[in-house]
Amino acid sequence: MTRATDIRDAALELFVRVGYEATTMSDIGAALGMRGPSLYKHVSSKQDLLAGIITATMDDLLAAHRTAVAGTDDSVTLLRRAVDAHVRYHARHRREAFVGNRELRSLVEPHRSAVLARRAEYTRGFEDIITAGVADGAFHVGSARLAAYAILDLGMGVAVFFRKDSATTENEVAWQHTEFALRLVGAR
Repeated sequence: MTRATDIRDAALELFVRVGYEATTMSDIGAALGMRGPSLYKHVSSKQDLLAGIITATMDDLLAAHRTAVAGTDDSVTLLRRAVDAHVRYHARHRREAFVGNRELRSLVEPHRSAVLARRAEYTRGFEDIITAGVADGAFHVGSARLAAYAILDLGMGVAVFFRKDSATTENEVAWQHTEFALRLVGAR
C-alpha cells in the first residue's frame, strides 16, 4: 500500500469510529505512527481527505451502476441489476457508505456541490429505470422518484447491519433486497 492509501484508510476508520468533526489530523497521524504535521506532506487538509473518500465512493457507485445496467433494456432486469449492484456495494464497502451518508453534512464547497451532483445522477439512474418500467407497463407505482428513494434507502441500510460472518450471506441479502424493490414498484 502507498502512504496516501494508508492515510486515507486511517482517516476513514476514524471518521467511522468518532466522526469527522471529532477527528484531528494529529489523530490520523497517531494512527499511522506519524506526527500530525507530517501528514501535510501527503494531504492538504482533513476536508480534502473527507471529500476524496466521499467522491470516490460516489464514483464507484456510479461505475457499478453503469456496468450493472449495460446490455439490456428490459425494465425488470435493469432494476434487478441496479439493486443488486447497489446492495453489494454497501455490503462490501460499509465504512465508505457509512461515512458518505453520515458525513455529507461536513463537506464544504466546492466539494459538497460536486458530491450532491453525483448523488443526484445516481438517484436519477434508478428513477429513470422505474419511469421506463411504468411507461412499458412492467411497474405500477405512483411516484418513480419516491420509489427510487425508498429503494436506495433500503440498500444503504445494508452498510449498517450486514456482516460478512453473519448467518445471512451477501447473495441472500442482495436477492431479498431485489425482491423488495420489485414489490415496491409493483412489478408483475
